[in-house]
Amino acid sequence: MRRIIFNQKGGVGKSSITVNLAAISAAKGYKTLVIDLDVQGNSSAYLGVDINQPNDKTIAELLNQTASWFAVSTPVRDYPQPTAYDNLFIIPSSPKLDKLEVELERRYKIYKLRDVLDSLAEDFDRIYIDTPPNLNFYTKSGLIAAHKLLIPFDCDNFSQQALIKVMDNLAELRDDHNRDLVLEGIVVNMFNAQAKFPRQIIEEIKTLGFPILEPYLPQSIKMKESHYQQCPMLYFDPKHKLTQQFIALHDGIEAAVTLEN
Repeated sequence: MRRIIFNQKGGVGKSSITVNLAAISAAKGYKTLVIDLDVQGNSSAYLGVDINQPNDKTIAELLNQTASWFAVSTPVRDYPQPTAYDNLFIIPSSPKLDKLEVELERRYKIYKLRDVLDSLAEDFDRIYIDTPPNLNFYTKSGLIAAHKLLIPFDCDNFSQQALIKVMDNLAELRDDHNRDLVLEGIVVNMFNAQAKFPRQIIEEIKTLGFPILEPYLPQSIKMKESHYQQCPMLYFDPKHKLTQQFIALHDGIEAAVTLEN
């Protein structure tokens, strides 16, 4: 099962959702891999990887093997790196992604990430893919490689517009490249339960037919603290309300997968 977390609007919590769901997945017994496709490397940093340090096992190095005539081929299974948490692995981002993108596009390597993840299918139960906040080559590669899509949503008007744009782009990409990709749901993030406006926006989104997942993830300074400590909420503060909401969200989407099967 491969989940991609994407929204074309930045600042909606893609990396926070990716890492925290992946950490819970690993703790529940699923051997779990995080793929960080964002050059900013927020998921990598959250899991303790400094992308500015030399590292020959990044997603950039892995994809570069497919673009260069002269790259030394390293087995795909050598790239996932263990984190500080049992069952949780990462193929981190790299600043090299920026320059590599042009070459990958030129050689039309849009399907190579899917090939990579196919080759890891027997090694991992769950794969979570973090993405840049735009529909670039890497995002498209991730959407082609994924089975399920989660869209973070932060309950403002700009986010609503971005959501509609995402769905327009997704429809075309699904039709051309990955008919099996399913919108698993909208993850409401940084939710303010005391304000009327967020609930109003959510109701408008529901009327458009979007699947809104529950529970909604509340705003919390604890999230920023967990980023600073490079420690997912499950380990940073396991009894915190936000942690419990993440667990409930994870269990809900996994229960839906069980019903499908």
